[in-house]
Amino acid sequence: MSNRRTFAAALAAAALTAPFAAQAQAEFPIKGKPIRVIVAFPPGIGVDAQARAVTPRLSELLGVPVVIENRPGGGTLLAAQEVLKSAPDGHTIFYSASSTMAQIPHTLKAATFDPMTEFTPITIGARGPLVIIVNNGLGVKNVQELIAWGRANPGKLSYASFGTGTSAHIFGETFKTNAGIQMEHIPYKGGADLAADLIEGRVQVAFDAAPAAINNAKSGKTRIIAVAAPSRSPFLPDVPTTVEQGVKDIDIVSFLGWFGPKGMAPDVVRKLNAALAQSIAQPAVKEFYNSGAYTAESSTPELLAREVKDSYERWGALVKKINLQKQ
Repeated sequence: MSNRRTFAAALAAAALTAPFAAQAQAEFPIKGKPIRVIVAFPPGIGVDAQARAVTPRLSELLGVPVVIENRPGGGTLLAAQEVLKSAPDGHTIFYSASSTMAQIPHTLKAATFDPMTEFTPITIGARGPLVIIVNNGLGVKNVQELIAWGRANPGKLSYASFGTGTSAHIFGETFKTNAGIQMEHIPYKGGADLAADLIEGRVQVAFDAAPAAINNAKSGKTRIIAVAAPSRSPFLPDVPTTVEQGVKDIDIVSFLGWFGPKGMAPDVVRKLNAALAQSIAQPAVKEFYNSGAYTAESSTPELLAREVKDSYERWGALVKKINLQKQ
C-alpha cells in the first residue's frame, strides 16, 4: 500500500512541476548569450544593412547582444543551412530574402529542405521590388531598347544576379525567354563584385534588389530602367514598371522575413515577434528602408507562414513555365 501511495505522490509532484520545467526550458533570452542574426549576403549591401538597422533596438529590448553573421554563397543556401542546424532556442534567427523560402527549393538540387515546415516564421520584415539595371555604356534607356540591342547583338549580353536559383536569376531567365533574346547568366555572391563588374561593363545588365541598385546608379555609370512590380514604386516614381514596358511574369514584389529553426517554443516566438515589431517600427528604420525603395513592416507569424506558402507556389509555377532545371 505504501508503495502505491509513494508512486501516486511522485506522479502528483511531477504534474505540479511539469509546467515550471517547461517554462525553464523555454527561458528566453538566456542571460549573457548573444542572439545570432544570420544574413545570406556580405556586409554593407541591402539585406545586411536592413538587418543592422534593426538589431541595435532588438538588443536593447531583449537585454542581450545581437550580432550579425554573414554567410553569403549558394544563392542563400549556405545561410539557410546554418540556421537549419542551429538549436531552436531563439538565439539563432535568420533575416531572409524570399529567395531562400520561395525560389531555391525549386531551382537548387542541394536545397532539400521544406520551407513550410523546417523554419519557424517570426515576422515579415520588409517588402520591395527587384529592378533592372544596365551599364550606361550600353546606350539603352528602357526595356524595349534593351531588347532591341540584344536582338541586334546576339550572344553579346550577359546579366548578373545575386546567386544561382534566386529571384534575380529566375527573373533574368524569364525576361530573356519572353523577349526572345540571348543573355548569359553570371551569378555573384555579393553586391560589391556585382556592382563593380556592372559599372566596368564586364556584365551589361543586372537584376538586383533596389537598395543596391540605387546606390550603384548614383555612380552615374549605371541606369535603373525598370521596376519589377505591378505598379510603380513610390520611392522610384520616375522609373516605369516591367508591366508598363510590355514584359510579363516578372512583376512579383519580394518580401524579407525573420525566421528561426524548426521547433522554437511559442513563447520564444512571441517574444521575438514583439521585439522585432518594435524595432522595425522605429521612424529611423522606416526612413532607412524607404531610401532603398523598400517598405519596413511587421506581421504575425501566421501571416508570414501564409506568405511563404503563397510565394513558394507562385515561384514554382513560374520556374515550371520557363522550364528552368534544378542545378
